[in-house]
Amino acid sequence: MSQQVIVTTKQISPSASQGRTRNHILVCDRPEAKGGTNQGPMGGEAFLMGLGGCFMSNLLAAIEARKADISDVRAEITATLEEARPRFSAIHVSISAQGEDHALLEKLVTIAERGCIVANTIKPAVALSFSVR
Repeated sequence: MSQQVIVTTKQISPSASQGRTRNHILVCDRPEAKGGTNQGPMGGEAFLMGLGGCFMSNLLAAIEARKADISDVRAEITATLEEARPRFSAIHVSISAQGEDHALLEKLVTIAERGCIVANTIKPAVALSFSVR
């Protein structure tokens, strides 16, 4: 059974747009150096934040389901931007957390990666990798 996710976007200034889903709002804009007014992240940055949010949601749920002694979870996302054809050619997600069981964290990262809608969507197009620090 499939579901639909709906997001609307509208112009709010000469360089900025406002995205809305459910009762949440995100403003996207260019930095001043690129002709914007820096009211929010650029769309590509928001895309990477979306990947991070989707992955973290799955990881935190996996940690909670197992009552794992893992806390202060962080993900740093590094993307390689191609200049010739503007696109991300590679994305790496590096995860760190507090906890004694490194092997368990690695297992939970794998589970979260498999459950992440955004990761599953972009894997065919981008070299996507995950690691635990």
